[in-house]
Amino acid sequence: MPPERASTNVYAVSRRPGPVDRVRQVWQYRELLVNLTRKELKVKYKDSFLGFLWSLLNPLLYLVVFSLVFAGLLRSDIPYFAIFLLSGLLVWNLFNTGLSGSCGSIVMNASLVQKVWFPREILPLASIGASMVHFALQLIVLTLALLAFQHGPAWSYLPLVVPALAVLVLWTAAFGLALSAINVYLRDTQHLLELLLLAWFWMTAIVYPFRLIELQLGEWAKIAFINPVLIIVLTFQQAIYNPDPGVVMLQERSAAWFLALLGVSGLMAVVALVAALWLFGRLEDNLGEEI
Repeated sequence: MPPERASTNVYAVSRRPGPVDRVRQVWQYRELLVNLTRKELKVKYKDSFLGFLWSLLNPLLYLVVFSLVFAGLLRSDIPYFAIFLLSGLLVWNLFNTGLSGSCGSIVMNASLVQKVWFPREILPLASIGASMVHFALQLIVLTLALLAFQHGPAWSYLPLVVPALAVLVLWTAAFGLALSAINVYLRDTQHLLELLLLAWFWMTAIVYPFRLIELQLGEWAKIAFINPVLIIVLTFQQAIYNPDPGVVMLQERSAAWFLALLGVSGLMAVVALVAALWLFGRLEDNLGEEI
């Protein structure tokens, strides 16, 4: 009789998907992403009488308060201060709400994470998608301000708004994905983020012109561009606020200068997004148990 073969046990080891595979999975579940984005919007304004009008009231309230303080009490010398403020504030609102919402997105959807499998990255991305809808609504306020003050944008710079917005979304997604996973393990993350964003807001030239930083720091003002939101705010201010030379920056910059900095920031954002996807993958295995 032939000798018996020794039985062999073969164990299949699943490979953790890389950043490219994760992006592909999100694309395959894009319909779920859209539905969760709608859910984010509906839940936020559920049983609210004004509904989406609250998205318009937010920048209006900021506009009134800061206009009274800076243009009124402090006698700011910035012409059309309302337009100057809104052109940078809308950028910040998208970054702020997108990052804050995505940070707590996995914890807030614990029951969904524990019951059904889907790419977990969709949860923070849905929060960012909802913030983009609010941003689109708040553009109405900015448009009305431009019409009310009869102040036109800088048409030669206006096309830069599209790549600037794309870079902003990339940075928000990178930070949001990383923080959403870290927050599951360290719940103080979302509270620390609130303080960080408050300081970050005042470090970004939104309620004051960037020329003040240039006057204080001189050549060292370039260090301020470590802040990835700054170049995006400056681009929106240049394109929409359309300032006279020397109002926002001491030296008038060309569209090519803005585009070059946006390109560098965009490449860094892509690298940060890949790193965030890798980190998310490392922390994803135990999300259900940690929640």
